[in-house]
Amino acid sequence: MTFEPASFRRNVLSLLNDYAIAFDVTEERHALLRRQIANGDDIHSRRTFPGHVTTSAFILDGAGERILLIHHRSLDRWLQPGGHYEAPEDLETSALREAVEETGMEGLMIDPWHRTSGLPIDIDSHRIPARPDRGEPEHWHHDIRYVVRAGERIAIRPDLREVHGAEWRGLQELEDIAPQALRNMRRLGLAHP
Repeated sequence: MTFEPASFRRNVLSLLNDYAIAFDVTEERHALLRRQIANGDDIHSRRTFPGHVTTSAFILDGAGERILLIHHRSLDRWLQPGGHYEAPEDLETSALREAVEETGMEGLMIDPWHRTSGLPIDIDSHRIPARPDRGEPEHWHHDIRYVVRAGERIAIRPDLREVHGAEWRGLQELEDIAPQALRNMRRLGLAHP
């Protein structure tokens, strides 16, 4: 499969526009990403600064009452699994790959709402600290986020090279991590109090 950066930028811009309409989000919320797209930046590449695309997965249990979080090694925080986009994957596949890699869980599935709507549950740009050891200045992750469903009693086998651990937590933990995503999930009935 041939990967074309211009096509990827058009796809992300289309998602931004559709997401903004669906969730009543102002264009200013994603101003930097929109500017990078307009400038023709290679937003698919982790070596593109001031920012690039990442994907992440909100892994929910079947009832939508608990979320699986990982303790991120480099950021030293509990977060949803996620990481850098890898061309030529589609964005949903990228999020699912990250979820499987970081949790070791099998049988994870993208929530059917995404296929029906064609949208992510959230798009969030957030600042990432500099990593001089990797030659990375402070930069932005433009994180395109998806809801992933876990079946009952799937074993969690986190990759301890990437994370300190993984565990099921109450959904309210997302209030501090990804409040917009939590609001969107509740509004759509994908997650419950």
